Amino acid sequence: MSQGQKSKIFNAKDLIVYFLVAGTGAVVQLLCSSLFQDWFNLTFQESILPAYAASFIVGFALTKLFAFDARKSNQSRREMVKFLMVAVFSGFVTYIFSTAAYYISNNYFEKYIFFIPYSKKDVNVNDMVCYIVGMGFSFISNYILHKTFTFKSTGFYNRLKVLIR
Repeated sequence: MSQGQKSKIFNAKDLIVYFLVAGTGAVVQLLCSSLFQDWFNLTFQESILPAYAASFIVGFALTKLFAFDARKSNQSRREMVKFLMVAVFSGFVTYIFSTAAYYISNNYFEKYIFFIPYSKKDVNVNDMVCYIVGMGFSFISNYILHKTFTFKSTGFYNRLKVLIR
């Protein structure tokens, strides 16, 4: 990859905006994960993929509107299909790296619990760090794939439609 192509993919404006958008999605994902664990009695690992799915809609809307200047592309259906493909891939990236970090954390580190003042809720800091590790790897894959595939006309969507018919 030439230096010109690299600078087009990793430009400061897109990275900053995408970081803010992805950060919002990450907050939604963390909140959903915590709620799913409480409401449905799921384990940390069981809550990762449903929470990721819940943050999908927020992520698509914010990414389309703000991150890659695709507001007026008139390609929402195409972008949503591609976004879904990237999201499925990145969901597994999140799950794999969070689970690996969780394994390492549980086998090599002492568990640290933070008690929220004036609340009955406590936070397992180890789980939170593991989740953030997984989301960090997902952030990298999402940014690159959304920038070079989802919100860019590649001809893939048209070939996929022909294949499905």
